[in-house]
Amino acid sequence: MAKLPILEFPDERLRTKAVAVETVDDEVRQLVDDMLETMYDARGIGLAATQIDVHRRVVVMDVSDDNSQPLVLINPRYEPMGEEKEPLSEGCLSIPEYYAEVPRFLKVKLNALDRNGEPYELEADGLLAHCIQHEYDHLEGVLFVDYLSSLKRDRVMRKMQKRHKLMQDA
Repeated sequence: MAKLPILEFPDERLRTKAVAVETVDDEVRQLVDDMLETMYDARGIGLAATQIDVHRRVVVMDVSDDNSQPLVLINPRYEPMGEEKEPLSEGCLSIPEYYAEVPRFLKVKLNALDRNGEPYELEADGLLAHCIQHEYDHLEGVLFVDYLSSLKRDRVMRKMQKRHKLMQDA
């Protein structure tokens, strides 16, 4: 397994729409393992392949308190279960140290392939439903700051540009 570098906003590669995985093979399983290691190391609860500059429809997540429930979503699709939305404070490994309230569907039905390419279906609510929608957005080239006003989004972009400059100068 390997820890992979995570792209940070405003990197344009985060805007790339991911393509479907045709076959779940050893290469995809290795990608999943590397993504899980990267996510856990970064203390995240979700990671889309787009965030590590691999533009395939692969997501890993684990919303458990003790990192004991990894979930693999290959070629995920979801549909809202009802119209009700709730705001939840979201963060992102590609936008470190910034959080904002984003309204998401309260409940969703997920269809995806697991690590072995087997299809499964899952109904999710709460944090898991938010995480599914957040990570799915990454596969579409959408970031949670896109739900904010342009003023707030520009402020986050300036903050991230400053962060990158400080890291380069160090």
